[in-house]
Amino acid sequence: LKEVSQIEPYLKAKVEVVEDKVEKTTELEALVRNLAGLFQRVVELAPNLPSELNIAVFNIPEPGSLADFIAAHINLKLEEGQEILETIDVAERIRKLTTFASRELEVLELGSKIQSQAKEEMTRAQREFYLREQLKAIQKELGEADERTLEINELREKIAEASLSPQANKEAERELDRLAKMPPAAAEYTVSRTYLDWLINLPWSKSTEDNLDIVRASGVLDEDHYNLNKVKERILDYLAVRKLKPDMKGPILCFVGPPGTGKTSVGQSIARALGRKFVRISLGGIRDEADIRGHRRTYVGALPGRIIQGLRRAESNNPLFMLDEIDKLGVDFRGDPAAALLEVLDPEQNSSFVDHYLDVPFDLSKVMFITTGNIVDPIPPALLDRMEVIELSGYTEDEKLHIAKKFLIPKQLNENGLTPQQLAISDEAVLAIIRNYTREAGLRNLEREIGAICRKVARQVAEGKEEPTTVIPDKLHDYLGAKKFHYQIAEEADEVGVATGLAWTPTGGDIIFVEATLVPGKGNLTLTGKLGDVMQESAKAALTYARSLTALHKAQLDVPTSFYEDNDVHVHVPAGAIPKDGPSAGITMAVALISAVTGRSVSKDIGMTGEITLRGKILPVGGIRDKVLAAHRAGLRKVILPKENEKDLEEVPQQVKEELQFVFADRIDEALEAALKDSRGALE
Repeated sequence: LKEVSQIEPYLKAKVEVVEDKVEKTTELEALVRNLAGLFQRVVELAPNLPSELNIAVFNIPEPGSLADFIAAHINLKLEEGQEILETIDVAERIRKLTTFASRELEVLELGSKIQSQAKEEMTRAQREFYLREQLKAIQKELGEADERTLEINELREKIAEASLSPQANKEAERELDRLAKMPPAAAEYTVSRTYLDWLINLPWSKSTEDNLDIVRASGVLDEDHYNLNKVKERILDYLAVRKLKPDMKGPILCFVGPPGTGKTSVGQSIARALGRKFVRISLGGIRDEADIRGHRRTYVGALPGRIIQGLRRAESNNPLFMLDEIDKLGVDFRGDPAAALLEVLDPEQNSSFVDHYLDVPFDLSKVMFITTGNIVDPIPPALLDRMEVIELSGYTEDEKLHIAKKFLIPKQLNENGLTPQQLAISDEAVLAIIRNYTREAGLRNLEREIGAICRKVARQVAEGKEEPTTVIPDKLHDYLGAKKFHYQIAEEADEVGVATGLAWTPTGGDIIFVEATLVPGKGNLTLTGKLGDVMQESAKAALTYARSLTALHKAQLDVPTSFYEDNDVHVHVPAGAIPKDGPSAGITMAVALISAVTGRSVSKDIGMTGEITLRGKILPVGGIRDKVLAAHRAGLRKVILPKENEKDLEEVPQQVKEELQFVFADRIDEALEAALKDSRGALE
C-alpha cells in the first residue's frame, strides 16, 4: 500500500505489487517436494480436507503459489499466517510452512492413534459381549445353560447391590474370583459360597429410622410396664439427646435385679418405643469365645459369632441387642467369652468389630446394647466398667397388686380361654396369694399361681358351670392348696433378749428375730442358727460392746464384776436351716444382748439394721428399700436405721414412709434409747 488518496465516498489508494523472490535451485525443489509430501499425509488424516487436494498440489507449478495454497488449508494461528504472508523469500516461506505442517501432521497422527485404540477396545468389548450372548442363546436352545456361570453372575450382581464397606467389597470380589475358578465338586467351593452369602446378606447400610417422639415413647413404656422409672427416664433421656445429636453412639446399659422383675421384657418394650428391631441373645452357660467372635473359616462347619448372626436376623445395622444373663458367662480352656465382649461393648472400639469368620470390620456403633443380670459380682470389672448399670429392685406388694390387675390377670384369662365375666379375683385374694403362696422379688410365681386358678375355673366352665366365679381369700385353699409361706410378723408382746432385725434376701426384704439368753457357766459365747463368718464376728463385737457398756454403767445397771465370767451367752437366730450372713444384724445383736444382760425388754414394734463397731458407732448398710418394705409388711411401726442411710429413703414409696416412724442413729446408745423399755431411765 503506497498511498491512500481518497476516503469518501469510498476508499481509493495506490498500491505496488510485491513480487516473490524466487531462486530456482535444487534445494528449493527438495523443499517443495518435502512440503507437498507432508501435505498429502495431512490430507489423508484430516477428516475435513477432501482428497482432491492431493491432485491440486501437483498441478501448481510455482513454489510460492504452492506454499500459499497449502497455508490456506492447514490449521495456523493468526500470527503464524501473518508471518507466512510477510515472508517474500519463497524458500524461507516454504521452510517455515514445513515446520507448521510437520506440527499439524504430528497432532493428526496422535489423534488417529488414540481413535484407533479406542475403537479397538470398543470392538473387543462388543465382540466379547456378542460372543457371550451367542453362547447364552445356544445353551438356552440346547437346554444346556451353565448353572455355575449363572450363579457367579447372580452373586456378582448381589455384591454390587449389597452396599458393602470398601474392605468387605474387596474381600467379596477376591473370594468370588476364587469361586469362579473352582470346580463345584471341590470342598472349598461350598465354604466360599457360604462365606459370600454371609457377606452379602449382612445389613451393611440398612437401618431403621428411630422414632424420636418422646411423648409417644413414654406412652409405650408406661403401657407395657408399671413403675421401672429409672429405666424409663434413661431411655427418654437418650431419645432427647438423639433428637439433638442424630449421629450419637448407642448407649450400653446393664439392667441388674432379681429374677422376674421385667428386665428382658422391658428391653422389648424399649425396642418398640424406639421403632427398632429387637434381637435377644442368651449368654447363660456360654463358655467358648468363638460363640461371640465366630470361628475361623479353616474349621469345618465354621460360622460367624452370635453378634453377626443376630444382625443378619434383624436385617438392620441399628437394632436393640439384648445380651441376657451376662452374669452367667463361663470360662474354660476354649477362652473367656467375657473378654470377647470387651470389644463389642466398648463404644470406642465397636465401630470396627472384626468377627473371626468374616475377617472384615463391621460397624456396631449404631447398635443399642442392653445386658441383663441378677447380680454384678460375677461380671468382670473391665466389662462392668463399659456399661451403665441400672438396678431394678423387687416390687412392693402394692406394685405387685397393680401389675397383677393390669397385666397378669388379663393375660392369664386370655391364655386359658376365659373372660372377665367368668372369673374375677378380688384385690384381697391377690394380696393373700402374694403373701402366702409366693416369696419373690419378681412376679413369675405370682403369675404361675394366678394361672393355676384360671385353669381350675376353666375346667369348671368346660364341665358346664355357667355362673361367674369370684375368688376371695377364703377360697384360695380350694384352688391353690395349703399356704406355702408364712411371712414373719411382729411379736405380740415386748420381750427381754429378743430384738427384731431387718434382712435382705434375693427375693426381697424380710424380718428376723435375734434371741439372746444368759445361763450359768464359764463365760462362753454360743452362736446358733447357721450364721456365716461375718455374722459371727458381729455377735462377738456386740458382746464386747455390751461388756464395756455394763462396766461403764456398773452401778446404774447393778451388774456384778464377775457377771460375764459366771454366765454363758447364747445367741440364736431362728430359721436355723437357712444360711445367714452379713454385717447388718450387728445392731440387732447388740440390742438383744444388752436387753438380756440388763433385763430391759425390747419394744415389739421396732425393727433395726446396721453394722456396729467396738467404739459404738453404727455404719451404713445396703438393701434399705427392701428392708423398710419388709418392716411395713410385718406390721412394725418404727425402724432404726444408720444415720448415713437416711438418703436411701428416697427409693421407698411415699405411702410406706408416711406409715412408719424412722430413727436415724449414729451410735448404739441412740438405738438403745429408742429400742429398750426401762423404768430405771436412760443410760448416760
